Amino acid sequence: MARRKLQRHSQQFATRAIHVGQEPESATGAITVPIYQTSTFAQTAPGVHKGYDYSRTDNPTRTALQAALASLESAAYCLAFSSGMGAATTAMLLFKHGDHIVSSRDVYGGTYRLFKRVLEDFGLTFSFVETSSAKEIERVMTGRTRLVWIESPTNPLLRITDIRAAAGIAHRHGALCLVDNTFASPFFQRPLALGADLVLHSTTKYLAGHADVVGGAICLNERSLYERLKFLQNAAGATPSPFDCFLALRGIKTLALRMREHEKNATHIANFLKDHPRVRRVYYPGLSSHPGHEIAAAQMDGFSGIVSFEVKRGLAEARRVLGRLKIFKIAESLGGVESLVELPAIMTHASIPAEERTRAGLDDGLIRLSVGIENVEDLVADLKQAMGRKVSIRLKTAVSAPA
Repeated sequence: MARRKLQRHSQQFATRAIHVGQEPESATGAITVPIYQTSTFAQTAPGVHKGYDYSRTDNPTRTALQAALASLESAAYCLAFSSGMGAATTAMLLFKHGDHIVSSRDVYGGTYRLFKRVLEDFGLTFSFVETSSAKEIERVMTGRTRLVWIESPTNPLLRITDIRAAAGIAHRHGALCLVDNTFASPFFQRPLALGADLVLHSTTKYLAGHADVVGGAICLNERSLYERLKFLQNAAGATPSPFDCFLALRGIKTLALRMREHEKNATHIANFLKDHPRVRRVYYPGLSSHPGHEIAAAQMDGFSGIVSFEVKRGLAEARRVLGRLKIFKIAESLGGVESLVELPAIMTHASIPAEERTRAGLDDGLIRLSVGIENVEDLVADLKQAMGRKVSIRLKTAVSAPA
């Protein structure tokens, strides 16, 4: 399987998720892509090989994964990485000292940490703004702006950016537009078709879908940009193992089925929470009350499986709710078949200073649900029992103390 330009296909999404890049193996007819668990490849003469020489540079299992992901994002090219942050770091190696980056304010904590605590030391500058407002993006653009980095929906407040408008602003200023599409997955949103230049994924999440592998990916259409990123992928070395690529390939086969169930369950839970007396606010773009609902409906094919909500009594009550959940497991990450719950302020977004979290609207009492594909009645029952009894933290502690 020599390295090649990845081709678009005419089949429907679910068919491509199972077949693109995953043809039967030529030597034996194996239906499943083999795990090419090798670090190096024999050469017939110095510098003469069959498309592969060293697995950091290329590996046949990774080639298959990249072909599949490119097809799902309707992209010409894809590069796979050892993690979402490995993909993000490699993308940022496109830029140099003095370059300016515009980023969504409500952004994953690990991305914020990379920007502020690592890359600023190398001379990059950043502006964090509400990219849901095109005027805010335009306001901070400068002659040194080289990238507009978007999450849509954002993590964890699920704000929506008009990708086409943001990409247009970036291009008018000679900048690139990158969209972190992790929350939507290519099943629900394809940013390249909306004008973005780069699409980034943590394949750990919905794409692999089973909480058993860590990975990342970048999809794109421009050849010269691909060649530069391919060089950086090899030079920086944040590449996935063959086994990790195999696991991600296995996961995406069921992506279409899983995403439908995630969305169905999340929509049901969001509607339950919005009417709950102990909930102050629910964040889910599938609700008509969500401020970005109309844009999301226009640029997405569905609203995915993440629901965030604020309880009325803040962090103490949020902690109590998490402590009583049974099916929802307290854990970072998202997008797996199992339902997870976390407190962004003290977990995934703890690396963001409190004042910046406040500026972004991230309340300490915010709870983020990654709604899995379990029976939705069981999930709602779990939330009901966890939020049902109005018992103070002090009383609960006193009752459970030893005699």
